[in-house]
Amino acid sequence: MNKATGRRQLLTGAGAAFLLSALEGCGAGLLRTRNTTPARRLQLPRLRAATDRITRITVCTRPFRAEGPRLDVERIGDKTIVHNYGHGGSGWSLSWGSSGIAVQKAMATGARDIAVIGCGALGLTSALLLQRAGAEVTIYAKDLPPNVRSSLATGVWTPDSRICLEEHATPAFKRTWESMARNSFQAYQNLLGLAGDPVEFIDTYNVRDAAELNPTARVPADGRPPFADLQKELIGDLSPHSDDYPPGSHQFGARYLRRNSLMMFNLSAYTRMLISDFLANRGRIEIAEFHTPADFASLRQKTLINATGYGARALFNDQSVIPVRGQLARMIPQPDIHYGVFYRNVGFIPRRDGSVFQVLGENDYYGFNDDTTMADRAEAEHAVNTIVGLYA
Repeated sequence: MNKATGRRQLLTGAGAAFLLSALEGCGAGLLRTRNTTPARRLQLPRLRAATDRITRITVCTRPFRAEGPRLDVERIGDKTIVHNYGHGGSGWSLSWGSSGIAVQKAMATGARDIAVIGCGALGLTSALLLQRAGAEVTIYAKDLPPNVRSSLATGVWTPDSRICLEEHATPAFKRTWESMARNSFQAYQNLLGLAGDPVEFIDTYNVRDAAELNPTARVPADGRPPFADLQKELIGDLSPHSDDYPPGSHQFGARYLRRNSLMMFNLSAYTRMLISDFLANRGRIEIAEFHTPADFASLRQKTLINATGYGARALFNDQSVIPVRGQLARMIPQPDIHYGVFYRNVGFIPRRDGSVFQVLGENDYYGFNDDTTMADRAEAEHAVNTIVGLYA
């Protein structure tokens, strides 16, 4: 298989952002999968979507670093700073595994009164894992969920979404990434079936028109370097085989479908659960704003985990952090819809806390180095109308 057309066998996402996993080959080639098309005709509940059902448009700024997440230890004055940021579109997906690494480094200092800077995906998981390791933890943050960037993520399992450039995916990086991905995946299995469905699996359908069955490579044509593609290579065993549906076996006319299973996070319920668990374990949250690392001098803790995400660019003057813009059109949820759809570079995810529609773009560079946060209504309506068009 061409590497570019084999990217992201589990559909990838923002906050993160997701990409379409390509349908391999054309016509007969489409049917050469390990799972044959079920004999029973696929009939999905009809999605009731329209632009007048959009309740909100949100924009997330993902923190991408070409070399991958920053997980090193830095000494500033009398403080030991353990960094845990720069995960691109993979913050939620890798949070437990990445935070596990940061917590191990923080506990190695011998401190048991530890501060966490930031209250997003990486901050909350770092704080909870510190508590489980026996530390007393205080979260310091300017904003709390839902007013943090992590709350604006797409909410799907995308562990290699803009995680680093391919040139930086060294054997050592791959080992670290695989450990983070597997540990996070296992942690999420323990959250399945809980009240509020903080985590659940859904079916997703990649839909292709006949003319798209031989897609061009999903890499930039202008010479920009490709992003690392790690999921299929290193953790392919975590993904069930896909099912293919040719024209006539479903309700979408002369199109080809590929069904996959995808883990989804209902971020409102999930974030509320994380905060409740942290506070129940005698954790403390204090509202504080830091403009430079020198401001940490006012904290009593000597060991800190820095989980500020894109905010680290300004706080630490880290120009290696590049913004990647992602916009969601949020819509009234539909209780009977438990499947996602990806069609013509647009994705739909049926989150319980509000369905989301997103323009994905043709490659990973969509939204790259764009820090604008103003909502684009035309883009939102295009996303909704593209998916609605399948049901016409």
